[in-house]
Amino acid sequence: MKLQSDPHSGANTITGYGDGYVEINKTPYAHAVVLSSDGAISNWPPQTFADLEAGHFSQLIDLKPELILIGTGSRQHFPRPELLKSLIEAKIGFEIMDSQAACRTYNILVGEGRQVLLALMVEPA
Repeated sequence: MKLQSDPHSGANTITGYGDGYVEINKTPYAHAVVLSSDGAISNWPPQTFADLEAGHFSQLIDLKPELILIGTGSRQHFPRPELLKSLIEAKIGFEIMDSQAACRTYNILVGEGRQVLLALMVEPA
């Protein structure tokens, strides 16, 4: 699926998503990533939903987002509440959705100028 981006915004945007990849600023990635609208794009250690640990969420707090979108792969899965405890205690909003919906929502929020962080799992093709 190709997604539209505003080439003049200077923000990181999702430009495509499909089986086994996500395309950020027209560069494909075949692994889990964390990105913000204006920050670096980095690897996110959990490669599958089953790999998620509390530390994976607590490391996102240091990036000081307004909101975190968590893409859990081709299907929406909800992490156990104890894994999300650090986000709740830090009073950082989060939304959990399938990765394709997370990509679309991320682009919309970036287009609105929001400080959003996307933690995205990319399942192998």
